[in-house]
Amino acid sequence: MDLTADFFSLFELPKNFRISLSELDSRYRDIQAQVHPDRFVSAGDAERRLSMQWATHANEAYQTLKKPLERAKYLLHQAGHDIQAENNTAMPVDFLMEQMEWREAVMDARSGGDHHELEHLHNRLRGDINAHYDELAELFDQDDHSAATELVRRLMFLEKLLYEIDDALASLEE
Repeated sequence: MDLTADFFSLFELPKNFRISLSELDSRYRDIQAQVHPDRFVSAGDAERRLSMQWATHANEAYQTLKKPLERAKYLLHQAGHDIQAENNTAMPVDFLMEQMEWREAVMDARSGGDHHELEHLHNRLRGDINAHYDELAELFDQDDHSAATELVRRLMFLEKLLYEIDDALASLEE
């Protein structure tokens, strides 16, 4: 095994946005069975350290490829495209207006304790996000990394909003 190999190669998966999650899970379990530090308890320091590095690398790779947004960011990084998440927050005005409307709806439902409305918003947003992931897969298939970068930046906003809805739902259940 090569610690410098890209995450797709590590799991012997095609370098593509569309991957089989069941194959990813299966290959992750195979690698963990080979390198898990528990298997090297009686080994020397160098072997234990290497198994720990491998287990850590496999965990990082698995977590990155398992989540579609992280997988997209990784693919863009591998293709040399920086999404500039930290220093470029510019978004189209219509998208920002839509985000404000979503946030107001979430705040209203949360403050009103409207569990049903929060679930409705969650389901609606989850559907939008899934549609955008389908669109993102097409962009990767077409090697349109510029458009994929823009869509990933939008998806970062949407995933954060979904997290906020889930947080509001959890707070109502407490």
